[in-house]
This record gives sequence, structure tokens and C-alpha cells, in this order.
Amino acid sequence: MPATYPTTGPVHLRTNLKTYGLTTALKAGTVSSPLVSFDFCGPEKVFEGFKPMVRDGEYDAGELALVTFLQAKIYDKPLTLLPACIVGKFQHNTLYYVYRGKELTPKDIEGRQAVGRAYTQTTAVWARGILQHEFGVDLSKVTWLTSDDPHLGEYSDPANVVRVSNREKSLEQRMIDGEADFGIFGFPAPKHPDIRRLIPDHETAAAAWYAKYGCAQINHMFVVRPELAQARPDVVAEIFRLLAASKAAAGLASKAIDALPFGVENVSSSLAMLSQYSCEQGILPRTLGADELFNASMRALKVRTRLEESS
Repeated sequence: MPATYPTTGPVHLRTNLKTYGLTTALKAGTVSSPLVSFDFCGPEKVFEGFKPMVRDGEYDAGELALVTFLQAKIYDKPLTLLPACIVGKFQHNTLYYVYRGKELTPKDIEGRQAVGRAYTQTTAVWARGILQHEFGVDLSKVTWLTSDDPHLGEYSDPANVVRVSNREKSLEQRMIDGEADFGIFGFPAPKHPDIRRLIPDHETAAAAWYAKYGCAQINHMFVVRPELAQARPDVVAEIFRLLAASKAAAGLASKAIDALPFGVENVSSSLAMLSQYSCEQGILPRTLGADELFNASMRALKVRTRLEESS
């Protein structure tokens, strides 16, 4: 159902947003605005709010997994993307296996089975892209065991994706029991004495990635309903300012490697790469460029310096 918003004055937004370093000041109210307030009513596991957001318009605003947004764009779902990264990192440390007397390298996973929460999970798309492009893995030769369905009902997983029940046995336990040879896990890491990383020196690999591509790997960005963006561009600009201020309050704006970029020019490289990976992995029918993802008002959003704010 389309949403309506007041054309002037303050607005109150139902919001799905987890507490991270970047969002702490905003959620605590130490960064605030008379123009916009938030009802942080999303589920404790923030990803559980993504499906109702794209399928039912459950929230006015909030973070969203980037692959989910890209699919929503393809399937003409009404969401407007702000150039504000909420979760970004390097995914080289998400690949694990159980040592069974033989060390595994990334290339060894061809012809084997892997576990992961969802095939379209953004972390998984990044991890598979790393395997393909940095280690030469043929992803079509891997069978992917997943427990979660895609957030977009219009999409069906490829033939080499097999759905398994997480209720009968966790994905982690399936790997430990030998039903899969490796897995993609965010946080926390699997717990077993023989757990190994598929990329042992993941920090060095991540640094090499950054040196090669000049960007981090974005997971979640902030979105609003298009009715809000159309009716209240002033509110959208204020949300962007609040998020940037919350990031600055956490001391994240001065990091040497900015894994949480703001501004279209700073997120475009990561977006283009993730779009390419998603297309190669059968998740998108075509790549999406920044010109399709951001309208003119989004491209105009900039992080202001303290000097600019005081002038």
C-alpha cells in the first residue's frame, strides 16, 4: 500500500535499524533533529526485517542488504537508496572449513558442497566473488546448501542451490558433520577445534583487495520509501545528515580505510562490483549502474565538514 507523509513539518518514521558503532548516537538520541524522529521498531535480527520491507513496505526507512536492494530495483519494488553505508567490511574472513587431515585451498572447493544462510545473502555474494576473481574458483562446480529463501518472491535460486532445514540441524553442524566441506559465515565464527579459515591470512588478503580496487565491500545501505523521498526531500537530506553525524560521533569518519563510505562518488565502485558479482552468480539478469540507483537529489547529498556546517 502506498504511504502518505505530511508535506511540511516533522515526520515520525517506522525504522528497521540495528545498533552498530555508526548508529549508536542516532539511536541513543545524542544526534537528533526537530524535523525527523524514528520509531526503531525492527526485529532484533535486523535481516528478518528485510523481507517485509521489500515485499510489504513494512517500514518507512531503515538499513537494507545491498543485494536485496539490487534485486528489488530489478523487480520494480518501491525503495529509494541513500548513498549512506550502514554495514561495510571485507569478507575474506567469512570462509571456513573443518580440517580433516588435509588443508583446503580456495581452488579445492570445486566439486564440493558449501553451506550458507541464503544464496542471495550479500556476504555470500561478496565471498563467492572473491573466490571467483581472486582465486579462480569455478562457482558452478560448487553445490550451495542454504536454509533461507530469497527476500524477493519473484526470484528463484539456481539449480546448484539446495534448500535444507535449519530446524533439523544448523548449517554450522552440517559442516562439522561432513555434509558440507566448507561454509560462509558472518559473525560469530563456527565453534569447533578443527575449524580453519579457507583464506588463512585474511587480513593481508583484505589489504591487497583494497590496494587493488580502492573500496571496501558494502553490505547494508540506508533506504526510504519512495513516497517519502518524493514528498519530503528535505527529510531525506536530514536523515543523511543525521547518519553522517552519528558516524562522526563514533569516530568512524577518520579511519584510514573507510569501510562505511557516504556519498555517491564514494559508494559507486563497491556498488558496481557487487552488481557485477550478482549478475555473474545468476542473482541479477543484468548489472545496475549508479545512474540507475541514485536520482539527482541523492547524487547531491554530501557529507559536510564542521567548517561548512558552521558557515
